[in-house]
Amino acid sequence: MKQNKRKIVNDPVWGFIDLNSGLLFDLIEHPYFQRLRRIRQLGLTSLVYSGANHTRFEHCIGSMYLVQTALQVLREKGVDITDEEAESVSVAILLHDLGHGPFSHALEESIVKGISHEELSLLFMLELNDEFNGRLDLAIRIFLDQYPKHFLHLLVSSQLDMDRLDFLKRDSFYCGVSEGVVSSDRIIKMLDVRNDQLVVEAKGIYSVEKFLIARRMMYWQVYLHKTVVSAERTLVNLLRRASSLAEKGEEVQCAGAFSRFLNGEVRASDFRSNDLKTRNLALDRFAGLDDSDILSTIKGWISHSDPVLSALSERIVNRKLMKIKISQHPFSESHLKELKEKLQTKFGISEEESNYFFTVGEMTNNAYQPDEEAILILYKNGKLKDIRDASDINLEGLTKTVRKHFVCYPAKISLGN
Repeated sequence: MKQNKRKIVNDPVWGFIDLNSGLLFDLIEHPYFQRLRRIRQLGLTSLVYSGANHTRFEHCIGSMYLVQTALQVLREKGVDITDEEAESVSVAILLHDLGHGPFSHALEESIVKGISHEELSLLFMLELNDEFNGRLDLAIRIFLDQYPKHFLHLLVSSQLDMDRLDFLKRDSFYCGVSEGVVSSDRIIKMLDVRNDQLVVEAKGIYSVEKFLIARRMMYWQVYLHKTVVSAERTLVNLLRRASSLAEKGEEVQCAGAFSRFLNGEVRASDFRSNDLKTRNLALDRFAGLDDSDILSTIKGWISHSDPVLSALSERIVNRKLMKIKISQHPFSESHLKELKEKLQTKFGISEEESNYFFTVGEMTNNAYQPDEEAILILYKNGKLKDIRDASDINLEGLTKTVRKHFVCYPAKISLGN
């Protein structure tokens, strides 16, 4: 019996989304994509915003919907887009996050080192292309910006792409904040193409300004919220400790495929191997990782014999997060030395062990990067202007990289003044 592949997804952000392509349906049904149901979009952010439990699965489908909406608008304005191109750019953005692992950035720093989620996404797409007998060829070319119609790539990856339009509004919705609410519909309605560049008609300039401001505000309000940063740094240190113990030969039990990564059985070189069997095995093992593996493992580590691993695990599970202090300037070496000495005395731990309860770092934020491809505003006379030049408000503050320094440490320890 032939399966009906025309489906409707009821999305809480965008409403009803039609899946009108058999290829899109089959890709969504694939285990690689279904795994994204078990990968939260915002990692540990739910420790601050309790509703932030949405997944990369729904984000990718939402991004695909916005691409399809934009394609319809462009076609109505006379832009030549074939059915094959429309399906392929939809595939490209649908699969753009396949390479994200659980708590993606924390794992990239501590366990799955030396390979980015962007590279992994491409590897998964190449593997799927083999499975689907080359039907993803054009989608991959668009994803890599190797297709003559450059504007199709810009819909997937640019400073005003459909990925960003979806996650800003979706993350705002689930976090319960208003900072990321932007006029997505108006921005898309104002899209056009000139000289193979994606442009925005001048009538949409204020919506673009709001988008850039919202992007900046969402980073400070949500993505770089100080408590979220503290939780993520604790997780990084926890995974670093577990990896260090495993390297020394100590038993560190893990759930599912996680043990193969923690014990170094899967390395970045395996994903890039010329041996097809080695590469596919690494991808399959990565595809076996999801949030539940990490969280159930950490829960088990609370009873581990290593006091550092146990204490850090308990902090994550029971939300006993590190205090975080933020400064516009780097912390002095004397303050940091004082903190480490207090840590060692308070908890009776070595200098090496104190490093896991103590993190110094910096966070950066800039909403618009002038060295990347510009957001172009189209005027009725055909002229194009960079949004910075077209706007009647000063956007220099959004292009400047704001840098803040932070130090995380247990709340019962005082850093001093």
